[in-house]
Amino acid sequence: MLVINWLLQRRPTYYFVRHFASKASEIVTNVVPSNNLEAQLDQSLLCQHSVLDHVKQSSLDIYPNTNPAFNFAAYVNKSESLQQLLNLGVDLHKLEKRKGIPQYVLQLDFERDMKQHLQFLTDIGIAATNLGEFLTKNPLIFKENLENMGVRINYLHSKKFNLDQITRIVYKNPFWLMINTRRIDKRLGFFQQTFKLSGEEVRSLTAKQPRIITYNLEHIQQNTFVIKEEMGFDQLEMKHLLLSKPKLWMINRDKLMYRFEYIHRQMLVSHSDILKTPEILQARDHRIKQRHGFLKFLGKAQYDPRKELYVSLKSLVEGTDEEFAFYVAKSNISCYNDYLKTL
Repeated sequence: MLVINWLLQRRPTYYFVRHFASKASEIVTNVVPSNNLEAQLDQSLLCQHSVLDHVKQSSLDIYPNTNPAFNFAAYVNKSESLQQLLNLGVDLHKLEKRKGIPQYVLQLDFERDMKQHLQFLTDIGIAATNLGEFLTKNPLIFKENLENMGVRINYLHSKKFNLDQITRIVYKNPFWLMINTRRIDKRLGFFQQTFKLSGEEVRSLTAKQPRIITYNLEHIQQNTFVIKEEMGFDQLEMKHLLLSKPKLWMINRDKLMYRFEYIHRQMLVSHSDILKTPEILQARDHRIKQRHGFLKFLGKAQYDPRKELYVSLKSLVEGTDEEFAFYVAKSNISCYNDYLKTL
């Protein structure tokens, strides 16, 4: 039976909740802090109570892209593991480009190394049809100890994350199950304390954008400084931005500041209006500048909702160019394209 059919037909057992419950306090992987900020965080939170009143970035290093040393095609007919990965939808071409991964994958045995891990992932709610994407991003999951993975799931249960949240966290951040609970706990505590979040807000943030919890801590702190001190948003406004658009903390700080300056200084959009439509800060620079320029050329660049001919920031950055030209600019795509040629 193909592995995809086996996974689709089996019923979730959630065995890890029972089997690993007694081990939650026993199994923690030792980890070396990734940088000075991590070390400071470890020290500052060492004696504090657990977050939500309870990150081994052991294998978080993403392998750099390199020229493939060989092609998996020559091995597929001989390897059951490769065949099963293909059946799951894993992109072997992407794995070929990652240093050390082809050799590692070829050594996997389906029954010995893969089957129980696949069962575990489906038991926590990841659809069999989504396993290909998950494994393409993190094939190293097969190296992780099942008991450690169970402890990390039980940790989330103990912190009152619901099943849907847990499934989303693991699926959206395929490396989550490779990070020990002490480091995750410290990271959650960092976000809770820095942004004055309630327990429910921490859970909401984590489920909405689980990658931010394990993201480079120095980068997070830099963007926090940019948003609060350089852009001028206060603590409550910054918290609103974090909970609504956490990806802002993962954007390059210089690009984020440049985008804000253009929106605030050139387009004359106020802080309060940015807070109402924070997705404007995530839009691509050329889209903002081209569309604003066209509206300005037509005399329609008016983003104050209290005035006539108001254009919403959301409509400015969403939709196709055709939709923008017709519905927002009240023009047509030919005129818009002619304008772009003048830039």
